[in-house]
Amino acid sequence: MTNPLRPISFEFFPPKTDEGAAKLATTRRQLAQFNPEFFSVTFGAGGTTQEGTLRAVVDIQAAGHAAAPHLSCIGSTKDNIRQVVQQYKNHGIKHIVALRGDIPSGMGEFGEFRYANELVSFLRSEFGDWFHIEVAAYPEFHPQSPSAEADLRHFINKVNAGADSAITQYFFNADAYFRFVDEVQARGVSIPIVPGIMPIQNYSQLQRFSDMCGAEIPRWLRLRLQAYSDDTASIRAFGLDFVTELSDRLLAGGAPGLHFYTLNAAGAVSTVCQRLGY
Repeated sequence: MTNPLRPISFEFFPPKTDEGAAKLATTRRQLAQFNPEFFSVTFGAGGTTQEGTLRAVVDIQAAGHAAAPHLSCIGSTKDNIRQVVQQYKNHGIKHIVALRGDIPSGMGEFGEFRYANELVSFLRSEFGDWFHIEVAAYPEFHPQSPSAEADLRHFINKVNAGADSAITQYFFNADAYFRFVDEVQARGVSIPIVPGIMPIQNYSQLQRFSDMCGAEIPRWLRLRLQAYSDDTASIRAFGLDFVTELSDRLLAGGAPGLHFYTLNAAGAVSTVCQRLGY
């Protein structure tokens, strides 16, 4: 690949067992060879993985890498968010991915925050410029947005509230990303919008994730993957080619970097990064 190398980052979820933690440490060491800008760690709905997220980011910091915990605000109080974020600050964390998050099943109340822009405003008012604040972007639009226009307004509200940069939901249509960037830039948005990249290794798993988060699997891609049936090796080989080509096109088109959803595994992501020249 001939594109200029731009910053990359990798996303993990907090492990629930000692075995999972050991596997994650191995994955982190394998991916560290690509000199990522940071590793991010997800945060469960309603803060359900709060302790695991903190442990994971502290381990990443201790290993000498920048860490960015996710923080979802739905169902939380300002006091709870303040306490969580103060812990991150006490550990020297300088980067947060600020999200609304999903309402956990059985929870009827939103809490003190309804939208991610309210969380961004709160972080700025409480902690000033201590944190680099990352927010989410949806090139194919958030599945719960009433309209494309409403989704664009929600994103711009987050930027105006003080976001420094954004990471997109994963997608498989580069044109959707470029169109989204053009539309928000035409409305005055100038922060970097980094595309999120999901490796393709298991079609049923990918289909399940995509249904949950509203990511579109183009018809031709879906049919191609279905045609491989249970031929896992062919799915992975095709997935590596497709994701590498997608990433290359995004970089060629001016994307400011790439953010990989690793699912706590290094194999496919490492191969794509190597093919891109990292």
